[in-house]
Amino acid sequence: MNYRHIYHAGNFADCLKHIVLTRILIHLGKKDKPFFCLDSHAGTGLYDISGDQAQKTGEWQQGIARLMAERDKGLPPVLKEICDPYFDLIDQLNPDGHITTYPGSPKLIAMMSRPQDRAFFIEKHPDDADELAIHCGRDRRLHVRQDDGWVALRSDLPPKERRGVVLIDPPYEQENEYERLIAEFLKGYKRWSTGIYCLWYPIKARRTVDRAAEALQEAGIANSLRAELVIQKLDTAKRLNGTGLFIINPPYTLHDELEQLLPFLARTLGETAHRSYLEWICPPA
Repeated sequence: MNYRHIYHAGNFADCLKHIVLTRILIHLGKKDKPFFCLDSHAGTGLYDISGDQAQKTGEWQQGIARLMAERDKGLPPVLKEICDPYFDLIDQLNPDGHITTYPGSPKLIAMMSRPQDRAFFIEKHPDDADELAIHCGRDRRLHVRQDDGWVALRSDLPPKERRGVVLIDPPYEQENEYERLIAEFLKGYKRWSTGIYCLWYPIKARRTVDRAAEALQEAGIANSLRAELVIQKLDTAKRLNGTGLFIINPPYTLHDELEQLLPFLARTLGETAHRSYLEWICPPA
């Protein structure tokens, strides 16, 4: 458990993951009935990117800072509609216009949830779980637990709500994490097949990711989408070259939104590469 997200908060991978999360939450909020959120590897929920740890890597400067600068130049209407809810949340946390605070997924969920909704945030590291609990305060909609996120995919599913989203983004500290991602997702999916699932993964070597996609396909999980952003040439597996999401049961609008969003992020955030990729692993039935 050496991973600390503070070093990476607000980077290009967070930008993609969190814009997609806001789009999913907007979709869920269109109906009055409550929805449920499970974040299996939640982190601390809020990050001071002006501090020494975030400044040491500076990843947020090539991520959220670059993206907000592009926003300030003016975006085409379709991208503005897709990205503005995410930008608005960043602005709420940084009212002076200087980005010093970046929200993790739990904070975004808390800000976008309604009184009738519920969220479970699971974090394995004790210190991070304690900090997350402080950030959530006494909000009775939010439940923080120091636990193994993989176990939560079985113990906390299915929820009493019929609709919701499960976010799975482990730290990938173990060599078999991609295989475990799919295996543990399938266990949760068997318990709650109607939920939206968002599985995050880093792209270092292409073949590793392709094998995970093939495992999803072989499992026959209908309505599963693969969305990727590559910002570095895939000439070494020793760095983070890209980021991706497997999205199961995506909102019906999300594929078309990603067709607009991914090329924009590739142009804006790319370094030695500016590529994006979107495909149905298994199309809707």
